Amino acid sequence: MRIAAVVCEYNPFHNGHKYQLERIREESGCDKILCLMSGCFTQRGDMALFDKYTRARHAVENGADLVLELPTAFAVGSAEQFARGAVHILASLPAVKVLCFGCESGTKEEFSAAARATLSEDKQFKALLKDNMKDGTSYVKARTETVLALHKELDEKLFTLPNNILGIEYCRALLQEGKGIEPLPLARVGGGFRDEGLLKNFSSATAIRRAVARGEKKEKKLLKANVPPNVFRELEEAVQAPYPEAAMCALLSAAPEEVCRCPDCSEGLENRLRTMAKSNSGYEEVLEKCISKRYTRSRLKRIFLQNFLGLDRKDVRLYLENPLYYKVLAVKKKDAESLLAALSGGAFRPLTRKSDVQGLKREALACFGLDTHALELYNVLSHGNRNEFEMIQV
Repeated sequence: MRIAAVVCEYNPFHNGHKYQLERIREESGCDKILCLMSGCFTQRGDMALFDKYTRARHAVENGADLVLELPTAFAVGSAEQFARGAVHILASLPAVKVLCFGCESGTKEEFSAAARATLSEDKQFKALLKDNMKDGTSYVKARTETVLALHKELDEKLFTLPNNILGIEYCRALLQEGKGIEPLPLARVGGGFRDEGLLKNFSSATAIRRAVARGEKKEKKLLKANVPPNVFRELEEAVQAPYPEAAMCALLSAAPEEVCRCPDCSEGLENRLRTMAKSNSGYEEVLEKCISKRYTRSRLKRIFLQNFLGLDRKDVRLYLENPLYYKVLAVKKKDAESLLAALSGGAFRPLTRKSDVQGLKREALACFGLDTHALELYNVLSHGNRNEFEMIQV
């Protein structure tokens, strides 16, 4: 069996995702499609509209063969951690031959060349990188400036457009740990990653989430045109939970040294966040007052979420260095036997029932414990009752 993998959030699953799965089936040369999907919380520091099992079912109903959970420790991290965590899991599966990702531009060769350039360790690169960070510029932005200054042949768009940035991180991770997995960039269609307005039929997930939050009847027809029928039928049940308030309470309840351990927190930012939280009543207000050259809105939201979940950067590093697991969320029923057999051929342990957790090594058990904790918190906020040991067959 040859498997093509895609790393995703599906928050929510929409027409662009369905189109991507169709393209993967056509272009990857693989027999099956594996989706490695974030759990109940996302990389932008938000709660997902639907729980992970519902989103996994949506994926299998619309073209995926198997959905595994991307562990929470990676799913709520920076683009680098998100990509490295995903590749750490996928590289342990011999059946995975291709990693597909959406992009705004660029070929496989261009992405690979850009990724190699960012992995440079020579003195000139390090010196220029250090110089570019002197004015408070973030590490990733300074790294981009350094690479483009030293490699005039590279396309700047690869480093500045959101999906391209993540694509480079996937290729970096593949070069470090990929074990022969080939990247397959696929051009996005319709709305861009950050576009907030609904389009005729290929709107971004951001635009769809905003429309769901508004709940305006006049937008229902347009929403219906942007998502598969099975997803549209459930959009009215999408979670509108008081997560921001819970995140603010968690920040004020934590000691500064606890917040400081969050993977995205550094340079004493925990103190500024807590000070702003005490003097400003709203989550959005705190974000606006803490945004800077080094700290983007998304990064600040991740710090809030990482603290809410109790994430520690040292633990995340350990998870990247040790065997983990394959947590199955959903599988195509008619192919379940062969797909689960493919997982059994990997280096990690498949998890499909409670008893499978027995035998996990310490780091894997701790990582899985974080997934369980995230689902418990999601259940409280959404008034749900999902079980960590479910496996949906479609």
